[in-house]
Amino acid sequence: MPRAHCSGIELFYETLGPESGPTVLMIMGLGAQLIRWPPRFCDALVAAGYRLILYDNRDVGLSSKLHGRASILRATVRTALGLAPTNPYTLGDMAGDALGLLDALGVRKAHVLGVSMGGMIGQLLTARHPERVRSFVSIMSSSGSLRLPGPPLDVQLQFLQRGKTRTPAERIERMFSVMRRIASPAYPPDLTELRARVTREVERCDFPAGFQRHLGAIVGSPSRLSLLGTIRTPTLIVHGEADPLVPVAAAYDLQRRIPGAQLEVIAGMGHDIPAALIPHITTRVLHHFQASDA
Repeated sequence: MPRAHCSGIELFYETLGPESGPTVLMIMGLGAQLIRWPPRFCDALVAAGYRLILYDNRDVGLSSKLHGRASILRATVRTALGLAPTNPYTLGDMAGDALGLLDALGVRKAHVLGVSMGGMIGQLLTARHPERVRSFVSIMSSSGSLRLPGPPLDVQLQFLQRGKTRTPAERIERMFSVMRRIASPAYPPDLTELRARVTREVERCDFPAGFQRHLGAIVGSPSRLSLLGTIRTPTLIVHGEADPLVPVAAAYDLQRRIPGAQLEVIAGMGHDIPAALIPHITTRVLHHFQASDA
């Protein structure tokens, strides 16, 4: 199985598409494995001639598992007070993983596409290493500003309770419930297919501690607001108007903070990439890639 050594850990990765095509680094979100990417979404990018690098972030999937306890409450308070993080790692460390993966695979420059937490990692990678990023696409992500509205209380509680399940069966039910709650209201998922997908993820890797440390990295990382204003890489922001996990205000905020960023707000879309919207989203993303390549 393909693994790359970077930042002192191993990242499991897969590549799709022609070796000679422009590279797209695909960064997944909170606690999610590379198999979360919709196959039709990936197929459309490959059909357009792009080479995709998909990988499991640290602490999930088949990549290295770390140690240490992440206290979400303590991390939130310390961040609000401007104190140094005490979590096992930060989003900056995860951006270092992404850079290390590009180095290990000999990729000099890539398009970067991140969803949710992956978009946050992509922000840091793009801001700190602009010479390595052709273009940046942020889907359903946020600047992390403490002034932004958060998700409804029931969604917050579901995420906090996800790490408290005791058995794989309980974790399947909890993840199924969470993903159903945050899905696009105008494009509801097929529940049988959703349950099967959740089951595959838990069977591939069942590691709740990684989810908790990812969440700790999000709430406990230093502010990146000042970095966002330094980004000059062509940036596209895609966000659902009905996103219950990262409310759409985050998209408008992110556009204001990244100079020249383009924004696509999609009505009825939640915190997922529904099958019905894949043609529209891929067309928009490909146009952005191709304009940047040109």
